[in-house]
Amino acid sequence: MLTTLADFRYVLRHFLQFSEQAALEAGIQPQQHQLMLQVAGANPANATTVAYVAERLGLKHNSAVELVDRSEHEGLVVREEDPADRRRAIVRLTRKGERLLDRLAGDHARELTVMAARLIENLERVRRHATEEQ
Repeated sequence: MLTTLADFRYVLRHFLQFSEQAALEAGIQPQQHQLMLQVAGANPANATTVAYVAERLGLKHNSAVELVDRSEHEGLVVREEDPADRRRAIVRLTRKGERLLDRLAGDHARELTVMAARLIENLERVRRHATEEQ
């Protein structure tokens, strides 16, 4: 089981390294890419507030505020007043952010296509080992 988990972590880490490098090559920090992905991928029922971003990225509130501030300054996102609660701001992608995220999403989809077999194989091995141990 330990070998299986180690292999699985290796494949995941490889993808994360790819993702970080792709963001840097696109001219943004990896956390900015993750911010944009969470904003764009949010369920419409969830308001994409700074608190939502913090929870989704595993950040403290003040770190999420700094990330949104930096991304807003670079023209990737904007804050808009929440029509349901004027005390809150909703984080949305700008056109620049949308274009950049679309490009990164395409790069990630191509990489996942290449890695899909390894990921599936590793997930199956983890599942088999977990089932055998029960």
